[in-house]
Amino acid sequence: MVKFLQKTLIYVIAFNSFYCSISAQSINDSTTIQAPLQDSIVKNKLNYKSLIIPGALIAYGVAGLTMNNLKQLNLSTRTEINEHQPARINLDNYTQYAPAVMVYGLNAMGIKGKHNLRDRTIIYVSSQLISAAFTMPLKYLVKEERPDRSNTLSFPSGHSATAFSSAQFMFREYKDTNFWLSLSGYPFAIFTGVYRMLNDKHWLGDVAAGAGFGILSTQLVYWLFPKIDSMLRGKNKEKKLLSSTMVMPFYQNKIVGIGLVKSF
Repeated sequence: MVKFLQKTLIYVIAFNSFYCSISAQSINDSTTIQAPLQDSIVKNKLNYKSLIIPGALIAYGVAGLTMNNLKQLNLSTRTEINEHQPARINLDNYTQYAPAVMVYGLNAMGIKGKHNLRDRTIIYVSSQLISAAFTMPLKYLVKEERPDRSNTLSFPSGHSATAFSSAQFMFREYKDTNFWLSLSGYPFAIFTGVYRMLNDKHWLGDVAAGAGFGILSTQLVYWLFPKIDSMLRGKNKEKKLLSSTMVMPFYQNKIVGIGLVKSF
């Protein structure tokens, strides 16, 4: 019995030593992984100056709903457009996505942006979700009638929000490596906003507010992305550890012990 206890104690001590060494290594690896992540979070602090332009655009759009002078500007802009009405086209349904398509196309051609495929996809999808969360409820709350009187979902312009969110996405991906290239998405965004008015679907204030919400959405996602990425990677790491590590008792040659099985 004494020999049995001695052997069991030896197994337990050996297991504890092995487990502690693995734990120490895991802590070191975790520290190594978290350090760059913390640096990334510091670099991605929200720059409040970058919110001035979208804030001003949104404020203008909101003011246009109530201020008589801005309402008159909406009407006079529409009148001017109708006097020189070009042929109506539906390209604005496609140009709203053009900057985002350009980002993926440029990366495919070897002109790398700031993030890899996984990260930029998370960023772009998140920005579109936030943009929709801003614009869709407001359409039903404000109930502004469209210029063509087709419905009361005019404010703000969803097409403009998507277009400027996509343009800001392209800007953030390339501004540090190729500044002039990073600006090339904005002509498509402006084209989209202008043609929403040319097609008699939105007022000037609707387009301005939509542009503001789009830029704001992308700015918020780039600020939040390190935290989102940390949560996603943390969950994946936890699942990996659970699937590859197992602690189990064993009985062999009349000896009871605890074993650790780990796959690499």
